[in-house]
Amino acid sequence: MSDWLIPYLVFNGNCEKAVNFYQAAFGGEIQILHFADAPANPAFPIPDHVKNLVMHAELRKDGHVIRFSDTFPGNPYSTGNNISFSLEFDTKEATRRVFEVLSEEGTIEMELQETFFSPLYGKFTDKYGVQWQVSCKVK
Repeated sequence: MSDWLIPYLVFNGNCEKAVNFYQAAFGGEIQILHFADAPANPAFPIPDHVKNLVMHAELRKDGHVIRFSDTFPGNPYSTGNNISFSLEFDTKEATRRVFEVLSEEGTIEMELQETFFSPLYGKFTDKYGVQWQVSCKVK
């Protein structure tokens, strides 16, 4: 699968239960990554009460994907801002191009940058209020 649009649902502390609920309804395979699973970073220590929250999860079935996470405590959460679209690209060039075009006149939450899970990743809300996560899947 190359460039693809993937729904991304955000929960307020009950993501793991929600993922298991959706898997029971749809079937498929799930993968869950908790904040405690991330490599330690002294500049951004994970508080103990956050470690069991879901940093990223996926439900995959028949070539379809839904992604999930808990919101990090302290970040705003309300029904309506709990869904974003996740775009995943095969190249850094495509990732940069779409990030730059879609984020123009929007609000960037996380600049496009290398992370431990992607060579390029960024988050923003576009000028129409739609939330996006853009990533590259290969290094």
